[in-house]
Amino acid sequence: MNARITQRQHALSIYIVLVVGLMAAVVASRWIEAANLPIEWIVCGFPLASVCLVLLNYKYEQTLATLRRYLSELERLNNSHLELPSYNTEIRWTTRANNARRFHDVACAVLVLCCNGIALGAFYQMYPEQFKFASPTVWFTSLVTLTSAGALLLLSRFSHRPRY
Repeated sequence: MNARITQRQHALSIYIVLVVGLMAAVVASRWIEAANLPIEWIVCGFPLASVCLVLLNYKYEQTLATLRRYLSELERLNNSHLELPSYNTEIRWTTRANNARRFHDVACAVLVLCCNGIALGAFYQMYPEQFKFASPTVWFTSLVTLTSAGALLLLSRFSHRPRY
């Protein structure tokens, strides 16, 4: 379980590294005007990184839920959950664990909103002639950002819940 939780935290680290790298590319592209880089392609990388974070978090949430269901089954062997505290079987423990993990989902959603907002702000400040509210890049980034943040907030629906 701890290894899977650690992997979930690493997904957040991967996201941050991707965002920092993309921001560096945005800033560097301003000084490399001779290359005529399409800044829109770099900006579109931010919401795509957000989608990757959602998919990785979903994967880890499913893995954790499966492991907790398995452990719950083991805790119920020979009705041992009636005699011993059972972390994965008793509602009071699973509810607390799920609520605590929800903070991770909220933090990820806020991070996605902030990072993509900063990306759009940098795009606007550094390339005002290319930034247009009706551009596909701005719409794509905005829609995918909002969808990703919403999906991160809904991940708790996939958490482990005991059968009784």
